[in-house]
Amino acid sequence: MSFDHSRSATRAAIKSIGPVSLLTPEFFDADPRKVARALLGKLLVRKTAKGILAGRVVETEAYLGEGDAAAHAAAGKTARNSVLFGPPGFVYVYFIYGNYFCLNVSCLPDGIPGGVLFRAMEPVAGIEAMVKSRGIVIAKESDLKRVSSGPGRMAEALGITRERDNGKNFASAKSDLQLVDDGYRVHRVIVTPRIGITKSVEEPLRYVIAGNRFVSGPKL
Repeated sequence: MSFDHSRSATRAAIKSIGPVSLLTPEFFDADPRKVARALLGKLLVRKTAKGILAGRVVETEAYLGEGDAAAHAAAGKTARNSVLFGPPGFVYVYFIYGNYFCLNVSCLPDGIPGGVLFRAMEPVAGIEAMVKSRGIVIAKESDLKRVSSGPGRMAEALGITRERDNGKNFASAKSDLQLVDDGYRVHRVIVTPRIGITKSVEEPLRYVIAGNRFVSGPKL
């Protein structure tokens, strides 16, 4: 499958989705459950020297801080998780299984930990570059799910690393990693228990756009 990833094509792809507005710090200054749901349908944008990469957020998970056994903040503030205890709207990246980075955003007021994990996105712009970053071959339309379905895949598609991105401000116009609203509205959200963890697995804190084929696991 061939994709047009020229600068003009990338600009056209972003223009075609209509005007966008950068999410504000106030958007993230709320309970992670509220933020996780509200993030569905928003665009995650990476600005690069060669163009823009963008994907629509279709799956998230909320992590509730020190009272949540599955949250990185459960054991208290450390150098590793300090972003979660800081102001809302900042990038928190961690490394798992010796292979994958995972992208999160901090929630709640400064000093109160909480966050949302991005689990999957639907590619919108810069698809060829994301495919290259993933090191995969796309032979048919249905293969596109392999680009950014799952937290490790989507982080790799956007070139997310802890060294490069941890601590960036999603709500800053100067950031090369942003979250924006293009007016897209989600019709139905499905809430399920979180997946891929061993603690507090029964908590209904995973949020999915119903019927979207890019969610991780079977389409819901």
